[in-house]
Amino acid sequence: MLNSNFTKLDLVKKVSNETGFSVNLSKKLINDFIEILIINIKTGNLNLKNFGSFKIIFMNERIGRNPKTKKEYVISSRKSVKFTPSKKIKDILKKLHE
Repeated sequence: MLNSNFTKLDLVKKVSNETGFSVNLSKKLINDFIEILIINIKTGNLNLKNFGSFKIIFMNERIGRNPKTKKEYVISSRKSVKFTPSKKIKDILKKLHE
């Protein structure tokens, strides 16, 4: 079972163990894959069959509060990425919680 703080290094080691590739090659593969994702998300929506879709969304400016001090501040408008898992992924996750 995976721990709750699964890092990129953990992913590199897992890919290396599963494929038999060296850690350096696995790291390059993961970094290249992430770079390809970023490039394609920048150009618009990205849909990966049986995995999910990535979409750029615009978040409006809003008022935020520090929960400790209750002090208000402005959170500026920005772009963000929204991930929607595929039906297959949702079904797998649903079975895990049953």
